[in-house]
Amino acid sequence: MKRINCFNDFLAALLEAGFSMVGSNDEGIFSLCSQFGENIVWHTENPETDPWEWRMRVLNERNDIAYAKVFFNKSGYITKEWYPYFLAVRRNGEFFEDTYNNGILSNYAKRIYQLLEEHDSLPLHMLKQLGSISKEDKSKFDRALTELQMRMFITMCGSEQKTSIYGAEYGWFSTVFCRVENFFDADVFQKADSILPLDAYENIKEQIYKLNPNADIKKIMKFIKG
Repeated sequence: MKRINCFNDFLAALLEAGFSMVGSNDEGIFSLCSQFGENIVWHTENPETDPWEWRMRVLNERNDIAYAKVFFNKSGYITKEWYPYFLAVRRNGEFFEDTYNNGILSNYAKRIYQLLEEHDSLPLHMLKQLGSISKEDKSKFDRALTELQMRMFITMCGSEQKTSIYGAEYGWFSTVFCRVENFFDADVFQKADSILPLDAYENIKEQIYKLNPNADIKKIMKFIKG
């Protein structure tokens, strides 16, 4: 894989790899950070050479790459080509209601999911406002948000600023979330339904070993299954 010296290099490498952690490879699976050239520097706000900026560029400029907390409760990228394989493993053919009724998801997760069903997409601050999330609820809300991303029921889809009563934008940008069904076309889900979870797992594991022959099998299992 070639060295990454700009955003387009990053895109080419990601599409080749299929998935990647966003930050460093602390978990020992795979991260494109290992391919960054010396000119790639975080938090400079340069859209060509700052990986922090690439997160939103991917969501704003592409429709074939997802970015969310999908690996070890941390952020990662998955391309459209590989998304059905992770869906097949993580969801195992279940809809949200099935997983919730099986006691796997929390009431906070249900509250978030229902809001996104109703509104298609919402920035984080509106999810908290419409969900009546208090300061005391924050930790449970944050866990539920991560839980839904890890289960691949919701995903990030952009960023948005708060708006005053006069229509003026202000403050920090807020992450926007949507259901995965609103992010990818139906063909992704049709492909996921056609793959047996065990076959999907083996395909992802094989790709991981291509990217990192030294990956630990226990970490691989956690990386794939969430």
